[in-house]
Amino acid sequence: MLDLNFIPNTKDDMSEPIQKCRQPLILRYHRLLEVFSKSDDIRDFYLDKIEGFLIYFDLDKGEEELHLAEGELKSNPDRYCAIPKLTYYETRKFMEGFVTEKVYDIDTKEKLLEIISSRGARENFLEFVYDHLTELDKWQQYYQERSRVRIIEFLRDNEVVFVFEEDLEFPTPLIEKLKELKFTPRVPKDVASARESMESRAKMYYSSDALNPRPKRGRPPKLQAKEELEPDLADDFYTTIPSALRPFVFSPDFSNAAAMFSSRFDSEEKLLASMKGTTKQPVDSKLHALSQRLESLRQISDRLKTIDGDAAALSKKEIFIEEEKESKDLSSLLQGVIPKHKVKKTLKERAMESKEKMKKVTRIKTRFKEED
Repeated sequence: MLDLNFIPNTKDDMSEPIQKCRQPLILRYHRLLEVFSKSDDIRDFYLDKIEGFLIYFDLDKGEEELHLAEGELKSNPDRYCAIPKLTYYETRKFMEGFVTEKVYDIDTKEKLLEIISSRGARENFLEFVYDHLTELDKWQQYYQERSRVRIIEFLRDNEVVFVFEEDLEFPTPLIEKLKELKFTPRVPKDVASARESMESRAKMYYSSDALNPRPKRGRPPKLQAKEELEPDLADDFYTTIPSALRPFVFSPDFSNAAAMFSSRFDSEEKLLASMKGTTKQPVDSKLHALSQRLESLRQISDRLKTIDGDAAALSKKEIFIEEEKESKDLSSLLQGVIPKHKVKKTLKERAMESKEKMKKVTRIKTRFKEED
């Protein structure tokens, strides 16, 4: 059974005891997803187990600030747990798993496997995926599912009782109230009821289904390119952040999950700006270009309908002329092929022809005179 009072009592810089959290920690999944993607040999991230805030040990800070922050982390090892590094092996495993499970076109598979085995595979892989919107949608879904399992495993190993804020179906004001009253034992009825719901949901993250999600039955829905909208998330309420760690609190804005896989670029815009042949061209512009093509096709179809309407509205005279022209062409084509019919002649025409054929006869009288 999960124990909510898993955090030992520690003291902050004000020498006041920190109370134990009375409810599961409300963690923002998209922040953890970005932290797990960005954690490498250069950048160190830590999770606070009392309030759930994230620490980014930024080496660009001043030497004194870094010294104080390092001292705070070392003096409270039970409070802060380091985010694991994303190794090259895990990165390659992510990409190969996606190609094996989600890519069905043979040519696309071969191209992606070639990219994975080459230098700079991580960014080149994303560049190729961003050029193919269908693969981008599948990659975004696959990356979130696999990263979710990895994050849950980490929180379970560190015995953190938690819920993801994105999974809560509470109104935003209630979530903010839960964050604000996390150390308060006596709370209003709505907060108490919400705490019970959060405790039951927190147990679900420790079930076997959380690490082995069952695939949905039936035919998969058609993939459609859609924009990832920022969810309506509640504000943060942290009251126990030591002063030495306040400059290092990590609270990034909501960003696209597909771009988080890149460790070199902090945002999707920087990733797209660095891609070959692109100058800060987001995915939305590709969709916009596609919509423009569809609009042009609609205009062409409208013009064709107009032409058909004009043809139907031609006058009878013009239609007669067209038909007469067609009949002449047809008759000229059939001339010499179909035998001609005999035409009946009139009586007058027959009389004229018989006159022409009559023989000229010499008169009898004239003939006798010649003999005498």
